[in-house]
Amino acid sequence: MKKIKQMMVFLLSFIFIIGAVGCSPTNEKKDEGKSNSKVEESANKDSHYPVTITTYNYKKEPVEITFNKAPEKVVAIYQNSIETMLALGLEDKIVAAAGLDHDVKDEYKEAFKKVKYLEEFTPSKESIIMEKPDFILSWYSLFDEKRLGEVDYWHKNNINTYMSLNSGVKDEKTIENEITDILNLGKIFNVEDKAKELVDNINKKVEEVSKSVKGKEKQSTLIVEFYDDQITTYGANSLGGDMVKKLGADLLNPQGKKINEEDLINLNPDSIFVVYMDRSDENVPKQEVNKILENKALKSLNAVKNKRVYAIPLGDMYSSGIRTIDGINTFAKGLYPDLKN
Repeated sequence: MKKIKQMMVFLLSFIFIIGAVGCSPTNEKKDEGKSNSKVEESANKDSHYPVTITTYNYKKEPVEITFNKAPEKVVAIYQNSIETMLALGLEDKIVAAAGLDHDVKDEYKEAFKKVKYLEEFTPSKESIIMEKPDFILSWYSLFDEKRLGEVDYWHKNNINTYMSLNSGVKDEKTIENEITDILNLGKIFNVEDKAKELVDNINKKVEEVSKSVKGKEKQSTLIVEFYDDQITTYGANSLGGDMVKKLGADLLNPQGKKINEEDLINLNPDSIFVVYMDRSDENVPKQEVNKILENKALKSLNAVKNKRVYAIPLGDMYSSGIRTIDGINTFAKGLYPDLKN
């Protein structure tokens, strides 16, 4: 079975390479007549391109890629990749999308109807090759050997890639990295005004909320996720940790290590945020919160007694993109319940 799959990838790759060479923009033009003159004249008027962007490979080494024009056939994988494209008005550029942990935000649902959504949550290399993309936008984890492989494969076949900085590329995950991603996509697609507008809204919200919590009593909190019956915590270097820090709260267990129930009792935070992925199941947030609220062993926790255990979508505090505002709002309201919008 493995040999058959390898042979399928080889054949698809061969077809893909032949097609890419045949369609390559670097191919020498045969006709030097008036039509070519018009194309060159039009290209000269568009001074935006070429655009060079720094992205990364799986070794987390910087890689410079150059765009001579805006990508036309984009594969967008995972929440922020898809929603940022929609927020920039680029839904017509997406030939395939996958990997939604949550339904797209309400304001983009109409645009999302135009997008082909794949059944595979994490598409295989064969599936991506079949879409014949010229750009792949995703997370760091997608480009390991078990999934799409190193970015070099795609770059050699004239397919540019971009990894979200907070998806594993950068050790310290920050709101600023989310802003960089949005601005980079604005440059790549020549929609810098729209990208700047999105970024300005994020900066404004962060500034507003940060100011509104100044002078309030210091709060302690913990960001947890239940995985295989274990409690994983998000540390100070996570994006969620950066959001909490900007809100002036004390993030417990800043190393982000796994903890058990006894550790949780000893930490005894004022509030707890439980990370979830609902995959269109509206019952998931409550189920995840109840793993703490209804656990008799944890009834002594201040957060339980005061009912300050909150659900937060993964997409709002991990590679959050345009959801960065939602993440800041959720943390602010949980940390400071009397805070006005």
